[in-house]
Amino acid sequence: METHFPEMETSQSRLARERLLEDMRTLARDAESLLRATADDVSEKAREARARVTAALEQAKATYEEIQAQGVEKAMAAARKADDTIRAHPYESIGVALGVGVLIGVLLRRR
Repeated sequence: METHFPEMETSQSRLARERLLEDMRTLARDAESLLRATADDVSEKAREARARVTAALEQAKATYEEIQAQGVEKAMAAARKADDTIRAHPYESIGVALGVGVLIGVLLRRR
């Protein structure tokens, strides 16, 4: 029975990815607020800055969507791998599930 799944994320990398996504959402909200706040400024420098911020915001949104899609793809791949393993070893899978269930039952009963 295969127990090593190299394509599965570690909890640290998953947390880092979630923090990155949250930071990107915050950055996008702040950039949009900045664009709204400076909408009345018509100077050349302000227009150039707004154009750069708008371009960076669009790029960040695209990157955010790409990272999010990769996370979904990895989860789907891990689920497919687990399904394949269970189908390849049905009796072992039932035994493991039974053992985990009994262990949880014993631990809960002790409380």
